Amino acid sequence: METREIKDKETWENFCLKAKEKTFTHSYNWGIFNEKMGDKVFRMGIYDNDLIAVFLIIKTIAKRGKYLLLPMGPIIKDGSNEKAIIEETLSSLKNIASKEKVDFIRMAPILLNTEENVRIFKDLGFIDAPMHVHPELTFELDIRDEEEKILQNMRKTTRYLIRQGLKNEELSIEKSTSPNDLKYFNEVYEITAKRHNFTPFSMKYLENELSSFKEDDQVLILNAKYNGEVIASAMIIFWSNIAFYHQGASSQKYPKIPASYLLQWEAIKEAKKRNCHTYNFWGIAKEEDIHKKNHPWAGLTLFKKGFSGYSKEYVKAQDYKITSKYYLTRIFEILRKIKRNL
Repeated sequence: METREIKDKETWENFCLKAKEKTFTHSYNWGIFNEKMGDKVFRMGIYDNDLIAVFLIIKTIAKRGKYLLLPMGPIIKDGSNEKAIIEETLSSLKNIASKEKVDFIRMAPILLNTEENVRIFKDLGFIDAPMHVHPELTFELDIRDEEEKILQNMRKTTRYLIRQGLKNEELSIEKSTSPNDLKYFNEVYEITAKRHNFTPFSMKYLENELSSFKEDDQVLILNAKYNGEVIASAMIIFWSNIAFYHQGASSQKYPKIPASYLLQWEAIKEAKKRNCHTYNFWGIAKEEDIHKKNHPWAGLTLFKKGFSGYSKEYVKAQDYKITSKYYLTRIFEILRKIKRNL
């Protein structure tokens, strides 16, 4: 077993296409996005005669410290020895960490949250990260059925609101890949951020995300307009036969207008047209957290679950200490987590 850098996009993408557990945060274009954001990126492959795993590394320089980030990976060939691959991945990460002079390694595994998988990381010296990197609990919908059957499987209220939206002549969904239409998303996004008290991604971030996936026709902006005014918006990424609801926002200016419901339905239909087999609603809160007072994801989780589907829980983000500076980062992130009521 050996690890080598992969520079060929086709090799990377073809491998990912065949893998079962994956998200766009390990796509070749997500690496391009991070490079546009000023980060150094490494695309590595693990070989055992054939290619059996790939992992994307992002060197992140933040105020709280320098670290190597492995987002939702490694992506592993079905039937491979996951423990051996994680060990080989860590060995490569430690070598790169030494050369890049970072303080720690942070890995967000794409392995399902089982006792066996958790033990792999504990035995290697990892500890749970104070905060998640990407969703550790996601909600997915199999969209291979006919449209009517997908609708019938939804919560009664969700199905009703979609149909009400379809009947409303003042409500429409516009699709675009134009950077000019990002301004509408951003306007609604900032309103959403204030309402839910979170820090929104910058316009530069959104522009780079759009441009990184646009060339391969892997991204779409959907704007829900009511009487010509954008009141809900989303950015959907289509990658490796899966659609990802990565960015979303709603103004709540007209609470009785089911704009967000219709927008999701149009996104699902678009995903079917693009031969996607799964629609990934991205992150949700755990059942016990939904009922906590002021939990920021409670309403969003109930909204997503209304479309029916199933949850997937992955191993928590894991940290591996390189220098003692890591502990300063850890304290900072624990305090931030408490402040954000997460």
